[in-house]
Formats: sequence, C-alpha cells, structure tokens
Amino acid sequence: MSEYEPSLRDSQPEPVVAETPATAAEVEEGNSSSGSRWLKIVAPVLLLALGVLAAGFLVNSKQPVAKTELAPPAPLVRVMEALPRTISLDVSSQGTVSPRTEAALVAEVAGRIVSASPSFAAGAFFQKGQTLVRLDARDYELAVTRSEAEVARAKTLLERERAEADVARREWEELGQQGTPSPLVIRAPQVAEAEANLAAAEANLAAAKLSLERTVVRAPFDGRIRDKRADVGQYVAPGQSLGQVYAVDYAEIELPVPDGELAYLDLPGTELGREPGRGLGDGASVVLESEFAGRTQRWRGRVVRTGGEIDRQSRMVPLIARVEDPFRSRGLDSAEASSPLAVGLFVNAKIDGRDVDGVFVLPRVVLRGENRVMVLDDESRLRFRQVSVLRRIGDVVIVDGGLEAGERVCVSPLETPVDGMEVRAVEEAPLPTEGPQDGPREALASTLSLAEGSASGGAR
Repeated sequence: MSEYEPSLRDSQPEPVVAETPATAAEVEEGNSSSGSRWLKIVAPVLLLALGVLAAGFLVNSKQPVAKTELAPPAPLVRVMEALPRTISLDVSSQGTVSPRTEAALVAEVAGRIVSASPSFAAGAFFQKGQTLVRLDARDYELAVTRSEAEVARAKTLLERERAEADVARREWEELGQQGTPSPLVIRAPQVAEAEANLAAAEANLAAAKLSLERTVVRAPFDGRIRDKRADVGQYVAPGQSLGQVYAVDYAEIELPVPDGELAYLDLPGTELGREPGRGLGDGASVVLESEFAGRTQRWRGRVVRTGGEIDRQSRMVPLIARVEDPFRSRGLDSAEASSPLAVGLFVNAKIDGRDVDGVFVLPRVVLRGENRVMVLDDESRLRFRQVSVLRRIGDVVIVDGGLEAGERVCVSPLETPVDGMEVRAVEEAPLPTEGPQDGPREALASTLSLAEGSASGGAR
C-alpha cells in the first residue's frame, strides 16, 4: 500500500442510513414514561402540603394546659425541749502523783557500811526511826573513850584547883589581912581555867557520842525507798547520798486549772474560798482516775491549797490535791482496798464544783453566734432569742437565762435561718440526766466530763 491510500480513504463519503417512521406502540410507550415523571414530581408536593395542613389543624385545635404552682415544703429541723436542771460545775484536770516529802538519805560521818536492813531496797517500805544502814563504829567508839578520859582528867584538875583555892582563902584569913583578897591570891583564874577545860572535854565527849550515834542511819519518817545508791562494804564520806526516800503518809497531785474556772470551785487559801475556821478538810473534793493494774482505778482526795504562782507560759493556776494514806486507800467502787496510788502515776482528776439550779444543758450547736438560739413557737416558726451562757464545755453549753422550761430549741445547723421562718419539727431526746445506776448528779457529771474531755483543752 502506498502512502497515499489513507488520504484517499478519508476522502470517501460515508454511507447514508434511511430513518424509518415510529410505530404506534413506540409512541404510546413514550407518552407513558412522560406521565410517570410528572407523577413523581407532583406526589411529594401534595404529601407535604397535606402534612402542613394537618399540623396547622392540630396546633389550632390544642386545648390550653392549666398551670398549678406547688409551694416548697418547709425545712425539717430537729428540736430539743429545754428542761431546767440542778448540776455541779465540775472542773477537769490532769496531773502526776508526787510524794508529800522527798529527801536524800545521806551519811553524816565517814565509814564503811557493815550492814543494811532488808527495808533498805528500792521500793521497800520503812517506819520512822527504823535502822536502815550501819557504818563501822570502832573509830567513833575509841573517840568516845578518849573523850571520857579527857572529861575525867578535867574533873580531877578542877577539884584540885578548887581545893587549893580553899587553902589559899583560909591562909589569907589566918594572916588577919584586911579587905577582900585579890583573885590571884585565892586562885580564881586557875579555877576558871579548870572549869573551862572540863566544859570543853564534856563537849568533845558529846560530839564523839553524836558521831558514834550517826554511824547508824535511821529512817526520818514513815516512807519508801525510791532508789538505793550504796550497799554493804562500800566506804562513804560525810554528805554522800545513800539513797532517795519519800514519805507515804499522804500524796499530792498538782492540778493545773484555767483561772476562769476558779469561779466554779470552793477553794481554800483564796478569796473565793476563804472563811474563818476553814481547815484542810474543807476543800473541794477530787476524784482521781487512772488505768492501773489492768483496770480503771479511782481514788478520792481534797484540794488543800493553791500553788504559789500562776504558770507564766500556760497561764494556769495550780491546785494541790491531797490523798491520805495512798498505799492503803479504799477504792470508790467497792469496800475492797484499791491499788496503791503510786508516785509518778498520771491521773485524770474531776474536781467537784458549785451546784447551780435551774440551768439548761444543751448541745453547743444550738448557739447562733455568741449568745443567740432559735426557739420554735406555737405556729412552728423559728424565733431568735438572746440567752445567757454560763459555761461552755466541749460540745455542751450551759444556759442560765433567756429560756423558759418546756420551750423547744432548734438544734439543726441551718445555713441561712430567718426569724419567723416556718419549719417542720422533729423532737430529739434531751441530754441524759440519769443512768440505770447513777443519780442525776453523777450521770450528768459524767456527760459533762465526756464533753470536756472531747474539748482537749479548747475554750470552755
């Protein structure tokens, strides 16, 4: 094929195809498809219009709903009935038991310890005048013998001088001398010297006997050995400590109390408790309590005096309580002897205070501020009331004015209380005043003690 063939083929005319006329069936099929398209367009529009008409009809035919406003319920609060009571304004404190008298047992002379009493041991008891330690006394016995010899020699010399003085006086008289003889003539100075020598010898003898007596160390009072610092065979010097002892006739406990609480107590030695003729037994009664020997022990004592000064750091006033015969004291719960009130024991103390009548004991949450409470009136509405607060003890408050017996006091902590606010009340039982085995005073005192203990030294 030559290079001119493609151009010749492209230049040739295409064959013409003749159109045949459409048949009736084809025309009818075209009309039918055109109608279906119109129906697809119109049908949704009609449905939308019908929906709009139906919605409008429903909106226009809706009946109005009646509105009912519900009032919020009144707050629910707890109330407590105010009951007047007679209580004791007891004061709580703590302290450590200390002996009435404590002293060091010392040697007054030098010597070797040759014997010791069985009572001379740590923790042992002894009686006043009992021999505890003996020192080697041989040197002091010899000193007594020498002193006795000196006394005998001095007596002999004195008798000789007195005899010679008598002879000199008689000779003076026989010579017929006039006037009073001079002291030298009648040997008065020699007699005086002999008398002085005898007095000195007797003093030396007394000193020797005293030193001999001091080789025996005796107990200065009824007491107990705290610790032992010397034993048999040991040489001791004058002033050396043999041990530490303390008296057991009574024990003392220093109880620090805030000065504001002294007004609740009847104390000896203060302006609050000073009366003519008051003795040591007239002070406030004290009950001491401690865990000892595996159980709770109690002892009873009395406040006998106040301390010499107020503590400069804590500003507390020390009260001195006394317990008689602490190692043979009777327990408070039974007739059996209690465990001994040992020196060094830490005890909790409850000091009996003054009795007050007609006061109200309420939970501390009733206070709104310093001295306001909320009282529920007959219409179940809260009313603010000013009250007089006598004392605050932990979670308990004692009110002595501003309330009437039988009034209901709100004890619920409301956030924004309003005077005259209507509330719903739920009665709450008053604080206990009487237990199954305790009287009102004892049970209430227990309640107040628990409240004061929970305060842990807070404001009262």
